[in-house]
Amino acid sequence: YEILIGLVGSEMCIRDRIIAVDFDGTIVEHKYPAIGKEIPFAIETLKKLQQERHFLILWSVREGRLLEEAVEFCRQRGLEFYAVNSNYAEEKDKSRYYSRKLKADLFIDDRNLGGLPDWGVIYEMVHNRLSYEQVYQNLHNEKRPAPKGFWARLFK
Repeated sequence: YEILIGLVGSEMCIRDRIIAVDFDGTIVEHKYPAIGKEIPFAIETLKKLQQERHFLILWSVREGRLLEEAVEFCRQRGLEFYAVNSNYAEEKDKSRYYSRKLKADLFIDDRNLGGLPDWGVIYEMVHNRLSYEQVYQNLHNEKRPAPKGFWARLFK
């Protein structure tokens, strides 16, 4: 577990993780190029993660006007991003060594293997630093009764 120090505005702060978040299908229902309905609890969860000092990057296929609309949609709901389609706000793609690959600790995307979990599960995973495997085991263990011994199964 690593805590990094970064600049926010002109102040030093401790931040926890850099989280890249998709827009279409993740924050809003997938209606691209239109903006779909907000997915329940997406914006609230992301704002809560920001309060916990995570840096959020909007990572979207959208560009130009469509990207500006997505950023404005979030801004109107009180969600501002540390960066948009880049590692940090000032990053420029003029270098021949520039890579669009983000240096994020986590990615939240509806195209994730296994799909997009419920936003409550996403929050629990980030906040408690849980892996998919741990969430699955917790869920699986809660629903399954403890296995019976061999003799108990044999003589019901």
